[in-house]
Amino acid sequence: MEKKQLRFVIFITVLLLGVVIPTTTHEAEETEVLTANDHSERMIQLTKRDIPNKIKRFYYDSGLTFEYPDAVRGIYLTGNSAGGARFESLLDFVDETELNSMVIDIKDDHGNLTFKLEEGHPYEDMAKNYIDDPREMLEVLEEKGIYPIARVVVFKDTNLAEKRPDLSFTENGQVWANSKGESFVSPFQTEVWEYNVEIAKMAAELGFQDIQFDYVRFPEGFERRDEMLEYDLGDYKDVDMNNIKKRVKAVTDFVAYAREELQYYGVDVSVDIFGYAATIEETPGIGQNFSKISSNVDVISSMIYPSHWTSYFGIDFPDEEPYRLVNEYAKVENEVLGELEESPLSRPWIQDFEAPWLYSGPTKQYDKEEVEAQIKALNENGIQEFLLWNSSNKYTENVDYTPLD
Repeated sequence: MEKKQLRFVIFITVLLLGVVIPTTTHEAEETEVLTANDHSERMIQLTKRDIPNKIKRFYYDSGLTFEYPDAVRGIYLTGNSAGGARFESLLDFVDETELNSMVIDIKDDHGNLTFKLEEGHPYEDMAKNYIDDPREMLEVLEEKGIYPIARVVVFKDTNLAEKRPDLSFTENGQVWANSKGESFVSPFQTEVWEYNVEIAKMAAELGFQDIQFDYVRFPEGFERRDEMLEYDLGDYKDVDMNNIKKRVKAVTDFVAYAREELQYYGVDVSVDIFGYAATIEETPGIGQNFSKISSNVDVISSMIYPSHWTSYFGIDFPDEEPYRLVNEYAKVENEVLGELEESPLSRPWIQDFEAPWLYSGPTKQYDKEEVEAQIKALNENGIQEFLLWNSSNKYTENVDYTPLD
């Protein structure tokens, strides 16, 4: 065999053995498809992306095609909404506005998977039949050009905590729960990492284009409970750091692990994070360091709901001043991200709900004006993407979502 032919064969063999070159998923690409039917009838796709050395790599092809929007403008859907009668009305809502994306629960706040798994699957008992056929749902989104993002709630997981107390936090021999009855599993446990990333891989195989990890943290106020709760530090037991630094390292390490494990699927990895984390070096209890997490994701989604801030940025009552709150926050975030060697895309969560718990009298209503004020503040600071949060999935009508020029 001639040397040139031999070199080509070696190159292809190395690729088939799974060498992965990280790239972003937003760049233009030129694709050559190679059929390679395995036991799961998957396709392997050889992709040449616009990177300096023109290196080719294999990645998973779900068989669905979604174009990345000019800028993601999305809404949140629970599994019940995505799999129930409301799905059609929410489809129409997105279709008739400048919105273009949906964030859909794949693993929810209780730890439920939102679609049934085949009998005998190791995660079968964690699955609910909220979305009868997630693949069919994604095919509908593909047809309508709606960009799909899978939400995976990670460390808030009452189901797993109760099933596996050894992976959780206990007090007096019982799984600890917060005032809402919610339990967490420990970010120190790599078995928990693997479990959640396997679920993320299932979402990618279905055809989701972005895996959005939520509750990537310890329980709120953990610094006050640290000495009261019993838990296993796992691989972090002998790490020469104080407990605050250990928590930050565990959370950051999970994010880095997840991104590496998902490279083959060609999906974006995004993380939801408290907005206030951008304003301090690192959170003392929950383990979130804004810069470190941002350095390990494609998209950072700060939760910047005005209702969730106390007196901040010199604003006495942020819920009543949505434009000012978001404007001040965006300045801080831009500064922090600007200091990173490689910064992720910013795609904040904004408020489309009321916060009656803040008021003894009439509650500040979040209607067209308040939602548009938040979008305007983001746009004026160069942030074009956003996600609307309403836990009941009821969104304000007649909002102008058009980005500013």
